Amino acid sequence: MEKSTPRLLAAPEAGAIQYPMLVLGPLSLRSRVVLAPMAGVTDLPCRMVARSMGAELAFVEMTSVNALVHQNRKTVKLLETREGDRPLGVQLVGAEPETLREALAVLRPWRFDVLDLNAACPVKKVTKKGEGAALMCEPRRLAALVRVMVEHGAGAAVTVKLRAGWDAQERNAPEAARAAEEAGAHAVFVHGRTRAQGYRGQVDYGIIREVKAAVGIPVLGSGDVLSAPLALAMLRETGCDGLAVARGGLGNPWLFREIEALLEGKELPPRPDRQEVAEVMARHLRMCVGFYGPSAGVRVFRKFFVWYTKGLSGVKPLRVRALQATDMETLLALIDRATARHD
Repeated sequence: MEKSTPRLLAAPEAGAIQYPMLVLGPLSLRSRVVLAPMAGVTDLPCRMVARSMGAELAFVEMTSVNALVHQNRKTVKLLETREGDRPLGVQLVGAEPETLREALAVLRPWRFDVLDLNAACPVKKVTKKGEGAALMCEPRRLAALVRVMVEHGAGAAVTVKLRAGWDAQERNAPEAARAAEEAGAHAVFVHGRTRAQGYRGQVDYGIIREVKAAVGIPVLGSGDVLSAPLALAMLRETGCDGLAVARGGLGNPWLFREIEALLEGKELPPRPDRQEVAEVMARHLRMCVGFYGPSAGVRVFRKFFVWYTKGLSGVKPLRVRALQATDMETLLALIDRATARHD
């Protein structure tokens, strides 16, 4: 798959960006930076690591309303939380108002702080069912789903994740955002690419700026927030109220503290040394094993090993071994070797 090409930036301007507190309906946040929902990624261990680095609002993985209604065991497991894992949001994917209403009833005991409707997922197996980014083609259906969430969401903040549009000819994010606002949404997230682009090409700051001008509710930008300078650029060039970190945070939870430092007008913190990387990796691995069990926890963490070790020298053969590891002790030893200094 073709990779996106992030824009090049000069050093960020000095001085803090002065923003009021981010208010999403009943929820007030100190931070403008959100850990976005990512399938197969943002489970409880991942969220807790991100929170330790400054992420305030975090989302569980994208969750199917049909799976919720049928009490799918894996889906219910991914909703598990614990003390300190707040404020917490859940992103729902679905297209039928009645099924969504039933799913919200199932969710009620978790008392999520934010309920987000996914109108952005570009994956074909999702869009062919009229879900995800397919909702960009049906603003009325999108609005109907938002009204269900507002009416049956037990007082949680209601947000919508949008794409720029379906394709280059149908870039209707401002229209979809207005429909969401009129239906009662408290905020919208906008990924600055169309469904046709997927995750290719450059994020369009212009469409995020257009959405910001079209609605009165908070707008959070999304797409290629891969570094603190890029985060600062998105905020300054679009005028958006906040932003969502997704792929930029894979194996890089330090991104949250780096973004916050720039927003506060401070110098960019130094990148973590190898010892800190090793400590965070080991802690993340142990949380995975504690959450999923010895065997499954190791399997889940293996992909994180690859992400955490990106850019470290001499790790390619260690990654191969990590992806084949079946026990925690083997992975801990590989973490030590991958992060050892090679002076």
